[in-house]
Amino acid sequence: MEEPQKNYLNTMDLEKDEPLKSTGPQISVSEFSCHCCYDILVNPTTLNCGHSFCRHCLALWWASSKKTECPECREKWEGFPKVNILLRDAIEKLFPDAIRMRFEDIQQNNDIVQSLAAFQKYGNDQIPLAPNTGRANQQRGGGFFSGVLTALTGVAVVLLVYHWSSRESEHDLLVHKAVAKWTAEEVVLWLEQLGPWASLYRERFLSEQVNGRLLLTLTEEEFSKMPYTIENSSHRRAILMELERVKALGMKPPQNLWEYKAVNPGRSLFLLYALKSSPRLSLLYLYLFDYTDTFLPFIHTICPLQEDSSGEDVVTKLLDLKEPTWKQWREFLVKYSFLPYQLIAEFAWDWLEVHYWTSRFLIINAMLLSVLELFSFWRIWSRSELKTVPQRMWSHFWKVSTQGLFVAMFWPLIPQFVCNCLFYWALYFNPIINIDLVVKELRRLETQVL
Repeated sequence: MEEPQKNYLNTMDLEKDEPLKSTGPQISVSEFSCHCCYDILVNPTTLNCGHSFCRHCLALWWASSKKTECPECREKWEGFPKVNILLRDAIEKLFPDAIRMRFEDIQQNNDIVQSLAAFQKYGNDQIPLAPNTGRANQQRGGGFFSGVLTALTGVAVVLLVYHWSSRESEHDLLVHKAVAKWTAEEVVLWLEQLGPWASLYRERFLSEQVNGRLLLTLTEEEFSKMPYTIENSSHRRAILMELERVKALGMKPPQNLWEYKAVNPGRSLFLLYALKSSPRLSLLYLYLFDYTDTFLPFIHTICPLQEDSSGEDVVTKLLDLKEPTWKQWREFLVKYSFLPYQLIAEFAWDWLEVHYWTSRFLIINAMLLSVLELFSFWRIWSRSELKTVPQRMWSHFWKVSTQGLFVAMFWPLIPQFVCNCLFYWALYFNPIINIDLVVKELRRLETQVL
């Protein structure tokens, strides 16, 4: 028994040291030909029926027929066909020159390139619905994730009802009412909204029954003396600066999101939707059409000067704004070009003390939209479609512009109730929708890797 075993081991050693030499006929290119183009298979894609075709041939067939069936036997395929990696690697090793020539011809044919892109886009849309991956996705993201979405939806509904029923009506009263008609309680409400420090003088204004007409007559000297006794010069200056704005407008200027929405319902809704689809265009819109009231506070908030006092209230710091410096413009333009959603997150972060829950929704939404934008750039990069970026940007710009023009034309006809529903939906429910989109993109990447 030992001698046969020794001979067997020697034979195995010889097989390891010397490559196998085939005694059969050589393999020819015709044995690896596509039954559509009758040329050597490039990125061979095997269907459920077992037939293999060049991937671009299958894409051209699908683009012309719009049928998910085999070009040869007409059997329908399930899911989305993938490249047969084993067959592809074998062909590329056996016939490298022929494959290289075929690749060059394919890349120079625009029809093939467009068909492949459309075919892959169709496949990306179909991957989450594929029978083989749908069950796995349900197991991975089923119960817990659905529960999280349900909880977030409940929170959003509660916030919607809260702001719709209570706070908005209170703020609408001030931003739409002439200052000369303000009562003493409304003057105190206006004062408290200047910042937490203003609560120090609440009782003094109430005891003197300062109404709107009396407020318009007060001067800096009167504020510094009895009975108001505002000794802090920065507090006195902040009250006088805001009072000048009230005199100029004849009513209270908007100082938070809800007041801004009450004064500019159409513009606020436009900004919410524009920030999701095109943040760069929406910021450009603010610069061109709402520079003083919105864009200037925005750039000073996200790109503050070093000498700005960090101890002041956010509203107080924005009462007297100067033109941005070159350093602020440089910082803004860098973030505007590469991190537009970070600008929104930074702005919302600074306004946490004014809009506690709303700012958190905006920050989460900005983070999610940043992730979705990174997924889009990664998809373009992985498909070697960088040359199409200018065309995509132009088509996106045209789409957003035409939609904005359409909304602007029909905006006067939209009821206020519909406007409120759209506004709160865009503000509170979009983050929930974007969470689902991010999870789908992650599953799609995982499926493509597998």
